[in-house]
Amino acid sequence: MDRDQLREIQAPLKAEYRQDPAKAFITLHAEGRLEEDVSCSVATGRALVEAGLHPATGGTGSLACSGDMLLEALVACAGVTMCSVAVNRGLTVTGSVRAEGDLDFRGTLGIERDAPVGFTAIRLQFDLITSATPEQVDDLVSMTERYCVVLQTLAHAPTITVRSGSRPA
Repeated sequence: MDRDQLREIQAPLKAEYRQDPAKAFITLHAEGRLEEDVSCSVATGRALVEAGLHPATGGTGSLACSGDMLLEALVACAGVTMCSVAVNRGLTVTGSVRAEGDLDFRGTLGIERDAPVGFTAIRLQFDLITSATPEQVDDLVSMTERYCVVLQTLAHAPTITVRSGSRPA
């Protein structure tokens, strides 16, 4: 896909959202199935991923860790966003993107009440191969950071509502 093709695809959407901002609001969904072996299968739309405990919390390592999945979502979103921005800028970029995050499993396991539950730091690293100038790369990374949905969600926590329901077994 080149810049003109991407712009042609996005132009009617941008026009529609400018005319009727309500059409730009979409609710994304993820659904999983709880399993008896302390796992949850998540339909990703392309494959079924079975999530379970990380080995640091008693898992075998044979199932996907939800923390890894969060970092994988960040990498996927940042990578797609960067490619889209590069196309729009007329730049050719290849390479890799990595995310790593720090966790203290004492919090997750309830060992230390003051230990945080969740990531305390996440680092996103782009290793790019490109003929773009350093200034263009800086702009590319900046725009990727600005428009990456997962990165922005992590950086600016949304309001989250948790509900529960039950039915007889």
